[in-house]
Amino acid sequence: MTYRFLLTRRWLGFLILAAVVAAACAGLSKWQMDRRNQAVTEIRRVQQNYEKSPVPFEQVKQYFSVADPDMKWTTVSLAGHYLVQDQRIVRNRPNNSAPGYEVLVPFRLRSGETVVVNRGWLPIGNVKPGYPDAVPSPPAGNVEVVVRIKASEQTLDGRTAPEGQLPSIALPDYARQLEYPLLTGSYGLMASESPAPDVAPEQLAMPAVQEGSNLSYAMQWLTFGILAFVGFGYTARQQARIAREEREDQAQGDPQDPAPKIRLEEKARKRNTSDDEEDALLDRMGL
Repeated sequence: MTYRFLLTRRWLGFLILAAVVAAACAGLSKWQMDRRNQAVTEIRRVQQNYEKSPVPFEQVKQYFSVADPDMKWTTVSLAGHYLVQDQRIVRNRPNNSAPGYEVLVPFRLRSGETVVVNRGWLPIGNVKPGYPDAVPSPPAGNVEVVVRIKASEQTLDGRTAPEGQLPSIALPDYARQLEYPLLTGSYGLMASESPAPDVAPEQLAMPAVQEGSNLSYAMQWLTFGILAFVGFGYTARQQARIAREEREDQAQGDPQDPAPKIRLEEKARKRNTSDDEEDALLDRMGL
């Protein structure tokens, strides 16, 4: 059989290698598709919730206790006052690719609950390394605030921060530093506050609403996986062609096969005819 060599250990090894490469590419393609699906889900949340009219805290307060991913970016109105004495800044928080900090302040609602409000972003300082140059104070007294819901972050194991700072917005860790109960499921990202202060942290950039290149990367990895088998098939076909030509060459050298002799005689006759024609041409030219 022409492709009998595929049953040899060497070619079975090549086939297994192609299958491993294809499986790895399929896994990477799925990973990129999962990332794309996550991006699409986040875009849908932004489009549905980000610009909605704010709802009163009482209607969504359960989501500040236990986070719900579908409620992310929902706009909520709060009324109460800041507990500025327990303000913290969060380290290593980029905004529009610039390094800096975010400012967290507990907010005591008129109903008695306390939530965390992220008032915005500050650039890195030039006066003291590891600190912003200044942290604007929130408005004193009764304040009306509009925020967008974001879930508490995970604790960063092994990360520490100087006094007055946090390594992440892990609300349970923040709550352990306070002497009163704090809702730790979600916090509020500042949209506006009234009365507005003269100086305030910079508002964080709106999340991107573009999918990115994950779908393209997924298709590329899938193509690479298919090409692994295409390459195996092409190599096997070339090997079959080489084997067939070798068999034909061996057949030409068989003394029991009259076909090679006939072909040699035909070549000799053609060569003799050419020689005779050349001699006749030279004679006519007088050479």
